[in-house]
Amino acid sequence: MSVLFDKVKEVLYSVLPITIIVLILNFTIAPLNILLLIRFFIGTILIILGLSIFLLGVDNGITPIGNNMGSTIVKTNKLWIVVAGGMILGFFISIAEPDLHILAGQVDFVTSGLISKFSIVLVVSIGIGVMISLGFVRIVYNIKLHKFLTITYVLILILAFFTTSEFLAISFDASGATTGAMTVPFILALAAGVSSLKKDSKASEEDSFGLVGIASAGAIIGVMIMSVISKTDKITATLEYSELTTSSIFRPFIEQIGPVSFDVIMAMLPIIVIFLVFQKVAFRLSRRALRKVLIGLLFTFVGFIMFLVGVNGGFMDVGSRIGNMVASNENKYFLVIAGFLLGFVTVMAEPAVHVLTHQIEDVTSGYVKRSAVTIFLAVGIGIAVALSMVRILVPGVKLWHYLLPGYIISIAMSYFVPELFVGIAFDSGGVASGPMTATFILAFAQGAAEAIEGANVLVDGFGMIAMVALMPLIALQILGLIFKVKSRKQNAESE
Repeated sequence: MSVLFDKVKEVLYSVLPITIIVLILNFTIAPLNILLLIRFFIGTILIILGLSIFLLGVDNGITPIGNNMGSTIVKTNKLWIVVAGGMILGFFISIAEPDLHILAGQVDFVTSGLISKFSIVLVVSIGIGVMISLGFVRIVYNIKLHKFLTITYVLILILAFFTTSEFLAISFDASGATTGAMTVPFILALAAGVSSLKKDSKASEEDSFGLVGIASAGAIIGVMIMSVISKTDKITATLEYSELTTSSIFRPFIEQIGPVSFDVIMAMLPIIVIFLVFQKVAFRLSRRALRKVLIGLLFTFVGFIMFLVGVNGGFMDVGSRIGNMVASNENKYFLVIAGFLLGFVTVMAEPAVHVLTHQIEDVTSGYVKRSAVTIFLAVGIGIAVALSMVRILVPGVKLWHYLLPGYIISIAMSYFVPELFVGIAFDSGGVASGPMTATFILAFAQGAAEAIEGANVLVDGFGMIAMVALMPLIALQILGLIFKVKSRKQNAESE
């Protein structure tokens, strides 16, 4: 019970700043309907409780499964099993990620079905599966992460020349959305399981990170190839606004329980089935260990449903309304400032960020502090959302104006930053853009794009997750350079 209380306290500190910012905006430049505000508070309570239960479940259920699966696949010592295992696990983990379903559903909605939810989920999952299998091969054959990422992003750059602006935004958004609260702990645990078999402890530590970043690149490549093959004409989109259709406070939450439960069941079912098969033929965990994992999975299931019901029932509408109202204000600087503040505090509420920062501290035996990673992430995400608001306000600023130099800088930095930090940075890019970003901030951006004349909801409203996924690559590699300089000074002083 004390463990759960600690989780609640930790999440409370993370979610509270978002609530305060929404309240400040409500009482100043973006007054909300009282019903909407009450639902926002109910959503906040559900998020705090749900996220706490979810994180407890991840520690006891998802992480041990990933660790066992990763080490079992590599122990076979057969390359084809490593490749096939990585591809199958990657595909099923991705196709079941609720964040990806949220993004794909929003794309389907604003394009009136022209880009279907099913097609986005399928191509992204195939891309993830292929890249995870290649990521396993990289770990087994000791291929340097920065070299692997250079080749990957050169391929993405080439494909970008043949991708439409609509699909460009969706492809980079998909890379962030697909690495959510379910997939990140699982992929991190898989990487830890594979790399733990290395005799060199330093190489094992470095290879524990990077697989999430590699996987998210697969999502970009998948959607870009879809754009090239489909040759879709220019697509337009709108975001319809209507007044509150119900005066009931609880109905929006009750209506969410069914579809959210289905999404979470779909998210967890493939993982549970694969785990039970592995348990039968390979793991053979003790009865006590098996019971602990199953209870962990139950906690993950219940917590995730509560979290997503809170987000979809209370946060989504508020994000969209506030974005629309702030953008409608005469002083457009407010939109950029609000974007920075929301980006800064929202990343702290991401479930996957908690998982990643814990693992970073564990793997580095406390050398890299959670607090340092979180602060650098928060500043990076704040700048990313602020720049996204500038893109909505200024028609001449395109998404690739940010992404091209951003990825060139981050790849160039990877040749000078310690390999451990390269892996952490590229993992953080996917981790930072989880359920909170895919719902609250994306809704904020779409609401703003609808209010600004000349902005396009599909081109300008999307692409924000892409920015959120990019900035940690630079921010955490800067942190890596600081640690590199610091450790050199310490070594020089000790000599």
